[in-house]
Amino acid sequence: MPSVLDKKADLAGPGIGDYTELETVLPHNYRSLLTPKETQQAIFHVKRFIEDNLCKELNLMMVEVPLIVDVESGVNDMLDRDGSRTPIQFHITNDRDRHPIDAQVVQAATKWKRAALKQFDCGVDEGICTDMRAVRKDYFLDHDHSAYVDQWDWERVITPDQRNLRFLKEIVSKIWKVIVGAEKYAHSLFPQLKDPRYPNLPEKLTFLHAENILEMFPTLPRKQRETAILQEHPAIFIIGIGWPLRDGYPHEMRAADYDDWVTDTRHETGEHTHGLNGDILVWNPVTKRRHELTSMGIRVTAETLRQQLAMSNQLDFMKLPYHQAILNNRIPLSIGGGIGQSRTLMLLLHKAHLGEVSCTVWPKVLKEMCAQRNIFVLE
Repeated sequence: MPSVLDKKADLAGPGIGDYTELETVLPHNYRSLLTPKETQQAIFHVKRFIEDNLCKELNLMMVEVPLIVDVESGVNDMLDRDGSRTPIQFHITNDRDRHPIDAQVVQAATKWKRAALKQFDCGVDEGICTDMRAVRKDYFLDHDHSAYVDQWDWERVITPDQRNLRFLKEIVSKIWKVIVGAEKYAHSLFPQLKDPRYPNLPEKLTFLHAENILEMFPTLPRKQRETAILQEHPAIFIIGIGWPLRDGYPHEMRAADYDDWVTDTRHETGEHTHGLNGDILVWNPVTKRRHELTSMGIRVTAETLRQQLAMSNQLDFMKLPYHQAILNNRIPLSIGGGIGQSRTLMLLLHKAHLGEVSCTVWPKVLKEMCAQRNIFVLE
């Protein structure tokens, strides 16, 4: 049985522990199926396909999204609830400090989107999608984590009676349909991507609750549980991420003020389950590891926001404008998520490293390691 320290370390954040470990992850004898030029062509074709079809399936419209936000707004995404991932913050003196702004680079647009639904006058079953860029400085930079983040951050207005697992699964299935369609589209443009070493994505996802996976693999830490279940089901949606499981720990930390991970869903499942959120994970046949594509969920109500902030010892957040808007029902109920653009492209184009489809900074040790493995990292 893993120790308490093991479990806490497992919850601390994504990625790999060090570059010695990463050397065992990057594949040997790797050859990209696409040239650098073809890769760039594929990136923009597939991005357009996903963007267009995501908007079609979920009834979304594309909108502009901020890269920086005012600290006082409270709309920046803290990513978790233990304070371990902090945003980049800077002071804008503006008019010789007579009208200054303390600003932050966004880590995700999760909270901003919900408020934006009202700004763009979205009705029920209407929503927005963004081509979001962010910086997450506290990640360990490995094969599928970078400081630069690109996502399709989307949000859609819902009704109170849509706050249930059935509706959550319906929306997740539509997103999966788009991703599977994007794979087929990529294959039609670049037939060399049809490689017997890399099986096609399954047409349907397997839905599992975090509690179910813990029961299946009670002696394994979270990441190892995900790896184990992906051997049986190569594409899954894990429901209920953030609620403390029977071992006393959440499957993974989630911020207290966007996804609803506290709602009791036992009346729908007949089991001891909580939460209206989750992640899509797949098995990556190139890296031979778990690969997260999207995190999403039905958002908190005034009641569940209070509950989650209390559980997270963050009740002081309630004074912020974003939280006040939820508490006073000034912004709509919604569902939303973020689909990793580079993560998805890395999977669909059978790449070994995020740097093959995303241009950002990497440490020298990692670039040298990639060069030795014939991995073309963009600079």
